[in-house]
Amino acid sequence: MTIVVKLAELSDYSSEYSLLGPLPMRVAESQVLPDRSLTELSSVVKPVIKMLAFLDHIFIYILPLFLSGAFLIRWYNSTPPTIIRKLPPSPPTLPVIGNLHQLGALVHQSFFSLARRYGDSLMLLHIGSVPSLVVSSTEAAREIMKTHDLAFASRPTTRMFRTISYDLKEITVAPYGEYWRQAKSILTLQLLSNKKVQSFDGLREKIIGDCLAKINQCFLSNKPADLSDLFSSLTNDVTCMATFGRTYNEGEIGMKFKKIMQDFSEVLGSFYFEDSIPQLAFVDRITGLSAKVDRVAVDFDEFLQNVVDETLSKKRNNPNPVSGDEHGVETFIDALLKIQKEDILGITIDADVIKALLLDAYVAGTDTSSSVLEWAMTELLLHRDCLEKVQGEIRAVLNGKKDITDSDVEKMKYLKCVIMEATRLHPPLPVLPPRVARHDAKVMGYDIAEGTRVYVNVYAIMRDPKVWDKPETFMPERFLESCIDFVRHNFELLTFGAGRRSCPGRIFAMAINEKVLANVLYRFDWALPQGVRPQDVDMNETFGLANHRKVPLLALGTPFHSPHNN
Repeated sequence: MTIVVKLAELSDYSSEYSLLGPLPMRVAESQVLPDRSLTELSSVVKPVIKMLAFLDHIFIYILPLFLSGAFLIRWYNSTPPTIIRKLPPSPPTLPVIGNLHQLGALVHQSFFSLARRYGDSLMLLHIGSVPSLVVSSTEAAREIMKTHDLAFASRPTTRMFRTISYDLKEITVAPYGEYWRQAKSILTLQLLSNKKVQSFDGLREKIIGDCLAKINQCFLSNKPADLSDLFSSLTNDVTCMATFGRTYNEGEIGMKFKKIMQDFSEVLGSFYFEDSIPQLAFVDRITGLSAKVDRVAVDFDEFLQNVVDETLSKKRNNPNPVSGDEHGVETFIDALLKIQKEDILGITIDADVIKALLLDAYVAGTDTSSSVLEWAMTELLLHRDCLEKVQGEIRAVLNGKKDITDSDVEKMKYLKCVIMEATRLHPPLPVLPPRVARHDAKVMGYDIAEGTRVYVNVYAIMRDPKVWDKPETFMPERFLESCIDFVRHNFELLTFGAGRRSCPGRIFAMAINEKVLANVLYRFDWALPQGVRPQDVDMNETFGLANHRKVPLLALGTPFHSPHNN
């Protein structure tokens, strides 16, 4: 006999808690079962179904735990163990902007103040989203620019730098590598070497003579000379002659060139949101800074292209002379075009490379030297004892001579001390161009991550009371018996930087600074304008391409007549 069993009464066990739906217990409305009693069937089937339902219920909770555990094990095996990094001291930051709110227009002074509170050697800031290491001591500078020089030998890659430097072909901002090495070698050998600097003596003397004539004209007109403007014009003319073979200081082209340089200086002194806070890049577009950066790049490119075209035209019309300038000196642009034609180097010297190197030579050689000259004269006018001492030295060395030679300048030890002390108190570049960590590094026990930007605050280093006696006081005498100078230093005097990314233009700059200052101090006696006391002189700074006086320096120059010439 068979028994027809309805399984509906068992269905509630089959559908509960299953991950994949009801358990596979659905059968036909009726099914023929072996010949046994319903009671016997129920006693066997029900416990089995209950057990399956229970296991299904437990599986719901176990599976997520199992999967999570498997994921964690896989993640742990594939991820290096977390390292607790030791970071330099840092002021508190704000979301998005980091420490930007703590930086003023004169960044070197902001760095200086913050370092006094948070880290007098190394301090970590976040300028927007960019970690930035501020270096404020000789020990830390030595670590960055000597011990770990190679690790910090490159420059940050920013949109602004790319735009204004022919896609990072300018030496100052070029990444560390073969191109940078070759380009720096070209600049050094063809413009900044001792031999090349000496070859520019004639044009330098002529331009200095023009400046002295303007000072004398001011005396004849009974008015003070604007030394800031005169020094700016002089260094501009010297650099233009050495670089381009002509000056750009008169007429319409002179006005256009001056406007380009003003805009270029403003752009470099601006904060570019896109490069530090990408989320706020729209601010650059709203303020017009993005458009201005693009326009300055185009304007400078057009100017430099005209310089190149003009030089090539002269060479086609008169190919025999060594140079197109009236002194018969091979200028930097002549040398670049010659190298391009001969194709003797391992890098491609195309039109953009030539213009980038011309830009580098001009910008680096103009503003920094005029800054040194105006601050040196400012300090001398405020310290009459130093002024009389340096003039006494110069006039004793020359002993009535009309012209000042390089050998004469070499004997003027106190003059050199005056220049070093002026740059110590007023460095033309208070913060050196930023470096970037090429890989992780350990500096003075701190962990510095790859990509960190590094700012060496030479303003702070050269006012460090641990290194300098009376650091805020103008005392040229401190260098008379010191082994510190622009060449031999232990990272105390960083006017020209140090290491691989140091400024290669020291010889070129000092030839201008020493010769100009010697002539100006030899041929004129100096005083502040009538009614102006030393304490009235505005010593505030403004920063663009270099650290200048905010207010132009005015002074009265009276021609000096040597008793030896009477």
